Parts: sequence; C-alpha cells; structure tokens
Amino acid sequence: MSIFSNKLSLLAALFLMFGATACNTIEGMGEDAEAAGDAAEDATDGE
Repeated sequence: MSIFSNKLSLLAALFLMFGATACNTIEGMGEDAEAAGDAAEDATDGE
C-alpha cells in the first residue's frame, strides 16, 4: 500500500470511530432530555 492509501485508511477509521462516539453522545443527551421532560410533566401533574 502507498503512503497515501495508508493515511486515507487511518483517516476513515478515525472518522468512523468519532462518528460512532458522537452518535452515542447525542443518544444519551436525548434520553436525558426525555427524562427531564417526564419529570417536569410529573411535577405539573402533581404526581
């Protein structure tokens, strides 16, 4: 493999790794926002 091909492969692997991490982070933020919304709804309903 050429040096360019090696660098391109490394760049693609890093992109996929950081992309997967970002997806998990955003999913977690969504779950936190949903939990906060549920808590606010429960508080306004008097539960």
